[in-house]
Formats: sequence, structure tokens, C-alpha cells
Amino acid sequence: MNIEPHNWTKSSYSGGGGQCVEWSPASATTTGMVPVRDSKRTHGPVLTVSVRAFAGLVALARSTEL
Repeated sequence: MNIEPHNWTKSSYSGGGGQCVEWSPASATTTGMVPVRDSKRTHGPVLTVSVRAFAGLVALARSTEL
């Protein structure tokens, strides 16, 4: 899957101090897959998961004190 270009959005659950995760909502809408990356490594690896798996990750983040 071609991962560029995307409009990346920082997660509202990312902590301070540069610990940011970004995802691409537009890709999720058009492909059903959600690319996720480390905002500090914009040219680094991208994890791509299904919308359902991404929803599970968000639910986990909401239920856990990080």
C-alpha cells in the first residue's frame, strides 16, 4: 500500500515531550486501513492496521493510564 501522501493528524492521546503518534483519517475513510507513525520519524516505518484494529487501540488507550 502506498503510504504517501497523507494528511497526518496527531493523536489527542499522545503525551508531552515529543511522544506523538500520528494517523491518517482520510486514508481510513478511503481504504479502510489506518496508517500510524511516530511523528518524530516522518520518513520512518508506518504501521497499517484495519479500522477495527485501530478502534481497539483507541479503546485501549482510553481505558489505560499511560
